Amino acid sequence: MSEIHEEILIHAPIGVCFDAARDIGLHPRTVWPHTRERALPGGITEGKMELGDRVLFEAVHFGVRQRLLSVVEQMEYPYFFVDTMRRGAFRHMTHRYEFEEKPGGTLVRDILVFASPLGPLGRLFDRLVLKRYMRAFILYRQRELKKAVEALYAAGGHR
Repeated sequence: MSEIHEEILIHAPIGVCFDAARDIGLHPRTVWPHTRERALPGGITEGKMELGDRVLFEAVHFGVRQRLLSVVEQMEYPYFFVDTMRRGAFRHMTHRYEFEEKPGGTLVRDILVFASPLGPLGRLFDRLVLKRYMRAFILYRQRELKKAVEALYAAGGHR
């Protein structure tokens, strides 16, 4: 299995960051535009993910349209939530989102654990290609989430 740990400081309260990270409507605006990621019927398609929610995402990665079904398996507001892929291209994928209050804002941490199918060939692909790709994907999303949350918070649009 491969693991990615990335974090970013967002200048907004922990609850604002937690809510933004699980907002289905915001998600497509914080990932690479070329992936054309969107939530489909078959899971929640709007609002904030809650414990037990299923989300069916469609996206294009490596030129292939894919569907991933994830379930929010753990949640402790406003400190963390975990979604696990139940159906999709990976043999295994778990994404843990953690939120920690810091002076001046919230440290947002993404921990992604994944494995490709196809045994030794999949492990080689993970190590040579996919880990770098997924790290870049997470870093892009963190930067876009930071921009969106800080703009919303500065404009007073938080709850």
